[in-house]
Amino acid sequence: MTADVIITSLFVFALAGFLGFTVISKVPKLLHTPLMALTNALSAISLVGSLLILGHTETTYARVLGFIAVLASTINVVGGFLITDRMLKMFKPAEKRAPASPRGEAGP
Repeated sequence: MTADVIITSLFVFALAGFLGFTVISKVPKLLHTPLMALTNALSAISLVGSLLILGHTETTYARVLGFIAVLASTINVVGGFLITDRMLKMFKPAEKRAPASPRGEAGP
């Protein structure tokens, strides 16, 4: 890889980061949870792609980058699903418990 390719790749990565931040910051709160679910699905696709790249590489440099991609994608997918699940639980109504008897026994 030449220096020009690396610099161009870093520029595209930084530009995509700024663009993504700008787009996500303008999303209304009501649409945040469905958008997170969609983002998790896209992250899962990138995980599959990074696994394929890792499995078909021959150089050590590509294997290290593939492993980093698999690790980052896995953390992103798992964390995203945990956060989405937590947010969806906030929208569920709370379960009501039956009142306990004065002696601590179960009701009839």
